[in-house]
Amino acid sequence: MTTIKQGDGKFYVGEDEQHPLAEITFQEKDHLVVDHTYVSEELRGQGMAAKLVEKVVGYARDEQKKIDPKCDYTEKKLKETPEYHDVLLEND
Repeated sequence: MTTIKQGDGKFYVGEDEQHPLAEITFQEKDHLVVDHTYVSEELRGQGMAAKLVEKVVGYARDEQKKIDPKCDYTEKKLKETPEYHDVLLEND
């Protein structure tokens, strides 16, 4: 089982926060601006990006914040998953 760890403005997989095997990064303001998702070749095809999005969604709920997705993958995942709509920041 792969452990997702919390770092500085990110959730990541791997021993080294500076060189993760997978990560989702965000800026924390009055909401979370998710700006990047990365999964190494080693972990691709295992649903790791989806697990990282799930982790940041849980964090947003715990912190009572919305997510403003600037990363294409995160935006698509949030919009296509009805269970995540409660944390999606709607921009007009």
